[in-house]
Amino acid sequence: MMPEMDGYRFCEAIRSDLRTSHIPVILLTAKASVDNRISGLATGADDYIAKPFNVQELLVRIGNLLEQRRRLRERYARQITLQPEGITVTSMDEQFLNRVREVVEANLGDEHFSVEDLAREAGMSRVQLHRKLKALTDQPASQFILSMRIQRAADLIGQGAGTIAEIAYQTGFNTPNYFAKCFRKLMGCSPSEYKTRQQ
Repeated sequence: MMPEMDGYRFCEAIRSDLRTSHIPVILLTAKASVDNRISGLATGADDYIAKPFNVQELLVRIGNLLEQRRRLRERYARQITLQPEGITVTSMDEQFLNRVREVVEANLGDEHFSVEDLAREAGMSRVQLHRKLKALTDQPASQFILSMRIQRAADLIGQGAGTIAEIAYQTGFNTPNYFAKCFRKLMGCSPSEYKTRQQ
């Protein structure tokens, strides 16, 4: 048995802390009854393996969990600004992402809005924010902010909400040239080409 707290309490602690809620957990335990398995999984564990166990089975389950998380990050990175509610994540992670999105959206027009500002608003250190966003979206915080700015700009261009230069300033870019460079990198075309396609 683990000292100080058992695996169930440890798993609950990981799941209830915003800094660690995204980490996959496998309970490896001598408690093999169905009731114990249900209790363990109810704490938020991703998997439950009873002792004695086969090392190869454990490695396969770990590989499967890591692959699921990788797919989730890829999918979420593509859809973060479009349809975040369509992604399956833990409720704490979903609340975190929604909060971060709200903060970024509220500051899109501020060219000085930084990762430090976002971390402060999210209530965590810059490093914690980076780790959490990287784990959930496969994007560092700076890329997350940039992606949201470009997506908002694309929406505004599609709506014909102003000139490309005006939209660049509205979405927090200090020069239209830098905006065009970032837009091309993320969207695969220049803002003017995108505007032509949307008409």
